[in-house]
Amino acid sequence: MNTIIKQVRLIPLLLLGLLLSNAASAQQTLSLKDALNYAVQNAVSVRKANLDVEGGKFKTQEIRAQALPQLTGSASLTDNVIVQSIVLPGEFLNRPGEVIVAKAGTKYNAGAGLQFNQQLFNQTVFTGLKAAKTSESYYKLNAQLSEEQIIEQVANNYYSVLVNRQQMNVIDTNIKNVKVVEKIISDQYKNGLAKKIDVDRIKVNLTNLQTQRAQILNGITQLENQLKYSMGMPVETVVILPQTELAEIKSLPEIAESIDMSNRTELKIANVQKELYTLDRKAKVSEYYPTLALNSNYNYNGVSNKFDLFKGKGGTANWYDMAAIGITLRVPIFDGFATRSRVRQADVNLKKADEDIRQMKNSLNVEYENAKIKLKDNMSTINAQRQNVILAQEIYQSTQNNYNNGLAALTDLLDTENALTQAQNSYNQALLNYKIAEIQLIKSNGNIKSLLQ
Repeated sequence: MNTIIKQVRLIPLLLLGLLLSNAASAQQTLSLKDALNYAVQNAVSVRKANLDVEGGKFKTQEIRAQALPQLTGSASLTDNVIVQSIVLPGEFLNRPGEVIVAKAGTKYNAGAGLQFNQQLFNQTVFTGLKAAKTSESYYKLNAQLSEEQIIEQVANNYYSVLVNRQQMNVIDTNIKNVKVVEKIISDQYKNGLAKKIDVDRIKVNLTNLQTQRAQILNGITQLENQLKYSMGMPVETVVILPQTELAEIKSLPEIAESIDMSNRTELKIANVQKELYTLDRKAKVSEYYPTLALNSNYNYNGVSNKFDLFKGKGGTANWYDMAAIGITLRVPIFDGFATRSRVRQADVNLKKADEDIRQMKNSLNVEYENAKIKLKDNMSTINAQRQNVILAQEIYQSTQNNYNNGLAALTDLLDTENALTQAQNSYNQALLNYKIAEIQLIKSNGNIKSLLQ
């Protein structure tokens, strides 16, 4: 009996442990690498791009079908409610001078047949098949570009959350310090050593900090939701971002003077697009070429004046078959210069593709140079703001000591506190700007996927 009672008492504890376990599993510690890998697998834009790749394969199969044998079956059953009549001169039946009206055909006709067609030479179809293969490469590159874009977006959102959390830590520290000062001033006011205006001023400052904290907290929640949305993660999922992901930055990475554009997916897509335009021009030119096709057909027909076409022995239907095989040659001679106009339009598209590639190369160079400038500028800003924070902390501590000893006014203490907060926030913003510029530089080198490793 005691054993049973003990087991019954254990049930609530087991249920509590299960609930705590589920709560813990609902939270995920999300490193940058984890976030990026999750996004590559679950982001809607990436998944849709992968579906386009799959659809491209089916498009190739559709075009390939035009070069394969085509076999069509047919069947028909006709009830000639009023059989057509023809008028014959009487001389046909040795009845000169008369007009004879005769029925042409039977009341019921039935038939079944097969038609076969095989392209022997059709340059348009063959060129279209090459274009379909190239389109598969185009869709694959688009899927790769979607992955790179989502990696950049998620990384930027990730660091934005971290920086805003650091700003929250700054606000929390300031609130803690202000509460200490508030207690000191309140005690001094009770003992007649401070003015009421000083108590009110410190309360106003504390209220402003708490309001600012609430705004930052709401901003962090919105940024986390945006991060999860860009990742393709359910918004209700609770995530924990380790603060170590935003480590202190002390030096610039090695930066190359120029970039190897061959790694850039955007340029690869532009080159494939030009290749598609080239194949499109070839398809237009192939309209000048003759086409050759093998075709054949077989038909089995039955006729009767009674509806006994499908009866066996004793029926009145007459059945007969027919078959044919041949080659069809089609030679274009003159189409009013329509083909020539289409070829010239294709030439224009090719020239525009060359201009797009030239502009793309220039854009990629500008992007890389700007990333280098931003990275160096933000590195200088980080160093300056780091020293500024140290100086602001020293000034605040000195002013706080002077205030405690009656050598500084409350206004001076609040001013130095605001200056420290501003310096800390400026440093955090410089960290964020540096990280964004760093991501842009990695992307400019065509190595954005290295963040996944």
